[in-house]
Amino acid sequence: MNKEAVLNRLTVIEGHLKGVRKMVEQEAYCMDVLHQIHAIRSALNKVSMLILDEHLNSCVISAIRSESPEERERVLKEIAELFETVSKP
Repeated sequence: MNKEAVLNRLTVIEGHLKGVRKMVEQEAYCMDVLHQIHAIRSALNKVSMLILDEHLNSCVISAIRSESPEERERVLKEIAELFETVSKP
């Protein structure tokens, strides 16, 4: 994983989150707060995709190429569980 890129994005997200907190404290216009929250969600989704892409291209490929059927099943189960979790409303 490009750890530095992920950490940089998380630092930016942290700054945005602090900004939203300040907006709420200062009773900013609700729609402005909601737009910022949406931007934070989008940024977090991007970080998630960076990490998932790295996982798929390293851990999952290694497990699928391994001799161990248990390891292959384990990583596929992890991915299925992840998608089940993120698909819940």
